[in-house]
Amino acid sequence: MKNQTNESFDELERRRRVRERRRKQKKKQKQKQVIYIGGKVLILAAVLTVVLFVVNNVFQKNYVDVRAVNMPEWVNQEFITPNPYSRPGTELKQINQIVIHYVANPGTTARQNMAYFDSLKDQTGEKKISASSHFIIGLDGEIIQGIPLYEMAYATSKEKNVDTISIECCHPDETGKFNDHTYDSLVKFTAWLCQNLKLTEKDVIRHYDATGKDCPRYFVAHEDEWKKFLQDVKEARKKEIK
Repeated sequence: MKNQTNESFDELERRRRVRERRRKQKKKQKQKQVIYIGGKVLILAAVLTVVLFVVNNVFQKNYVDVRAVNMPEWVNQEFITPNPYSRPGTELKQINQIVIHYVANPGTTARQNMAYFDSLKDQTGEKKISASSHFIIGLDGEIIQGIPLYEMAYATSKEKNVDTISIECCHPDETGKFNDHTYDSLVKFTAWLCQNLKLTEKDVIRHYDATGKDCPRYFVAHEDEWKKFLQDVKEARKKEIK
């Protein structure tokens, strides 16, 4: 009887030890899970902090209050009338690129082309055109601003209009090649914009690059001339432009 009692006691003790061992194992597993999950949370938090820091720095570095940018005296501000078809008044909060165009109307002046944009306000009928540009450079190198920097123009595409400014250029013939006066003003003004908008020549594109349109025609047909233009802008950016 005594032996049976001892055996029963030993069995109960064995079971107790097994339960205790299992309890400790479960506790360790839970501790490991807590440590593992906590570690992942800390890593994710650290990564998120770094990403937010980088994004914030990049945004702050490139941010420009476009309303505070004053045009140089050699740019003629002749704003077109606010209207739904050429000056909708949509706010531009950030400018990421500069788009170069040609007017595709040989021999016409900057004022003639800006007047056309302004005339779109008087459209009637069902089929209406939406078109405009922030700036037009004329055959004598004159620069006319038709839309403020902080407003959108209908110049490139629905997707690109919201964060770009556009420069239309006059040209003497169908080839679309700019004469020296127009070209020199385009280089100077594009470089000035880059300096004041915290952009570089890498942020300057053709209408063609955004939509595939044959614009500006000469720079589309002559890739080497486009690359030369960007190089000229790069060199001009290094100088003080007043």
